Amino acid sequence: MSLRRPSLNRFRIALLAPVAALALGGCGLNSIPTAEENAKARWADVQNEYQRRSDLIPNLVSTVKGYAAQEKDVLEGVTQARANASAIHLSPDDLKDPAKVEAYEKAQNGVTVALNRLQPLQEAYPDLKSNTNFMALQSQLEGTENRITIARRDYNDAVQGYNTRIRTFPDAVGAKLFYGAKPMQTFQATTPDAQTAPAVKF
Repeated sequence: MSLRRPSLNRFRIALLAPVAALALGGCGLNSIPTAEENAKARWADVQNEYQRRSDLIPNLVSTVKGYAAQEKDVLEGVTQARANASAIHLSPDDLKDPAKVEAYEKAQNGVTVALNRLQPLQEAYPDLKSNTNFMALQSQLEGTENRITIARRDYNDAVQGYNTRIRTFPDAVGAKLFYGAKPMQTFQATTPDAQTAPAVKF
């Protein structure tokens, strides 16, 4: 009888081990970090596209300045908006801080508004439209604005997936007990014009 009891205990342990593993797996031990890393990767895509736009701005301003130097306020506005946006750095950990995300969004939307102020210049300076460098920059900027819109949408989708996972059973158990997971912030446009990509048609 005493020989049977240890083997019965071993049998119970052997039976319970897979059940425990499944239970832990169902609590989001793997799925929560995977969803979080996916959202962070999508945020990196957003930042890359904003950086691409930022890199185009000095050449665009220089080209416009060659034809419309007297539009000093508009050109300085674009340059200052770019500087303001470049000064704000958002780490993946900051994506859970609403105030930091809002400051980043506001600065980037400021660039969008400043770039939109360049649009009327093509009518005032027709020679600008015939400049091949300007036309190439216009095309690159338009493509970048579209990529920003797509990257923001993909990021928001990834964040929605992560936030849903940490709030719903059974993953919510693991999110609270093992990770202390907090919701990530989606990208919310802070100006009406920022809901869609600007039409960059100079």
